[in-house]
Amino acid sequence: DGKYKVRAERLLEDAEFASRAVEQPVPFEPQRLGSSINTEHPEYLPSISADGSSLVYTRRASPRNEDIYYAQRSDSGWAAGQPLSALNTLFNDSSPSISADGQAMAFARNDERNNFDLYFAPRQNGRWERPRRLPAPVNTGSFESQPSLSANGRELFFVSDRVGGKGRLDIWMCERQENGEWGRPQNLGDSINTELNEQAPFLHPDGKTLYFMSKGHPGMGQYDLYLSRRKADGSWSRPFNLGYPINTPRNEGAIIVSLDGQTAYFDSDQENPIAPQQEMGDADIFSFTLYPEAQPTPATYVQAQVRDADTKRPLEADVEILRLQGGQLHTSSRTDERGKFLAVLPVGEDYALNVAKTGYLFHSENFALREQRLPGKPYELLIELEPIPEDTAAVEAAKPIVLNNVFFDTGSSKLRPESAPELNRLAALLEDYPELYIQINGHTDNVGQPEDNKRLSQERAKAVYEYLLQQGIDQGRLSYKGFGESRPIADNDSAEGRQRNRRTEFEVVKN
Repeated sequence: DGKYKVRAERLLEDAEFASRAVEQPVPFEPQRLGSSINTEHPEYLPSISADGSSLVYTRRASPRNEDIYYAQRSDSGWAAGQPLSALNTLFNDSSPSISADGQAMAFARNDERNNFDLYFAPRQNGRWERPRRLPAPVNTGSFESQPSLSANGRELFFVSDRVGGKGRLDIWMCERQENGEWGRPQNLGDSINTELNEQAPFLHPDGKTLYFMSKGHPGMGQYDLYLSRRKADGSWSRPFNLGYPINTPRNEGAIIVSLDGQTAYFDSDQENPIAPQQEMGDADIFSFTLYPEAQPTPATYVQAQVRDADTKRPLEADVEILRLQGGQLHTSSRTDERGKFLAVLPVGEDYALNVAKTGYLFHSENFALREQRLPGKPYELLIELEPIPEDTAAVEAAKPIVLNNVFFDTGSSKLRPESAPELNRLAALLEDYPELYIQINGHTDNVGQPEDNKRLSQERAKAVYEYLLQQGIDQGRLSYKGFGESRPIADNDSAEGRQRNRRTEFEVVKN
């Protein structure tokens, strides 16, 4: 009766799952990370940066002393892990989650009240700054630990036993608000959480595949590893057990997955368990190739340095990436003191990048990933922002600015809807600098008759001109011209070159 019946039913469900799983093992060849990471002490709860160069993890040197360690990877492998003295205290500091660009970290700490809370620390000039305890409603008087920052920096997943959960330890999520603070946490609901424990959430950079460990879903026994995929409506799919022998009758610890979706890292005490019922024995961190059915959607990243086009000095500028289909914000950030930024781009979407700074003309880029199934090489860019010219000589020397996210159908001068964000940004620039006069230029490749290309380029430039008029820009500040195929910026012998030549741009003609 009662709880014994519930437990018996759960054990039977586990036994039925395990009997099938053992008969259908999944590919699994774990490799322990070297002695530079793993020691005689337990190492667990790893996190890795998007470019795979920075690893953070927890090491427990004694039963009541957890510290955060940091290691960097080079061509020769992982360097020796070092304690992060800027973050570690006399209390337990654990479960670090490093941001995609490696410039921020969320982690858990139990303080003098002996209660775990979540903390956040940025990195400036190569140094970790003093951590800030996240305020309510993220932290409460309950247990909060094991944070996971999303790759776009807009979501924070974590574990808590706060009031309102489904079991003792549940997975919760909160979103970053426009003011930079975190909103009210939401329980991930019955699809993920059970009346038993769920821990160690990890949202892959694809933004929709969640890995976690649980005792409450059908499995091999103790903690097993699972994944769930976020649906279009924001709900979560039924969890998928990663299978045997990844999961065993003992505890499997936290799992994270590389950007390309092929390599997984997890902690395990299978080789040196202290006791079958203990949740963490003498764990080490392992890596293995993840079989296809358990892989997330792959992702890549753009890494860039922004600098002044004239002086070449680094610039702190605002960075925004939109999903082209629909125009939703994917991520926004600001370059660091070196003028650098890194942003993750899941495959399967097209993206528009905009970089802007007061006193400069903006810069845009386009990343066409909607038709891709596998990530290519990461995008590494050098972006030079042109200062707004302030005198006649500067105007004459100013270079045209390509509008990389203005689109037309083939052979047409009708603007496609995804052009609106870029053109609205240009209109906003003209509103901010009312003395600025510009000319819209249209260009084509060399396919077709020269006179047809010139006419098409003229009509496309006029379409942008008319759009700006509709946004309230004074007609006297605008002009347009079509150049056809006469001003190529790349050869026309390749598809890539022809695509670069088919462009719309603006140039400053007066200030």
